[in-house]
Amino acid sequence: MENPHNIDRMTTLSQVMERLRERGIHREFRMNEDHEMKYEDSEKNYKPDELTILKTYRFEGDSNPDDSAVLYLIEDNTANKGILIDSYGADSNYSGQEFDTFLRDIPINESDEYNFD
Repeated sequence: MENPHNIDRMTTLSQVMERLRERGIHREFRMNEDHEMKYEDSEKNYKPDELTILKTYRFEGDSNPDDSAVLYLIEDNTANKGILIDSYGADSNYSGQEFDTFLRDIPINESDEYNFD
């Protein structure tokens, strides 16, 4: 699902989100209760092969494992970029296997353009 050599661990979730916002990336991809992946303010239902993961950022809480999260920078097949945020571990934002299966099926093309070391 992710390449551990390209995971940015040097900043906080809010710092990465701000850096992406500065680049015009602020909309989110979300899976709804019907297990459809949507882009914010869009009605399009995406299939995994219509998306690409450009960057994976992992955040681990210093003192509380419940503060762990992953932010995925995703691009669709029409060059719309957005983020998808998920808590990981027992407190995932998405229940069931549908989200994990969908995410695992998205192609990965990690880009150094989004390294924020």
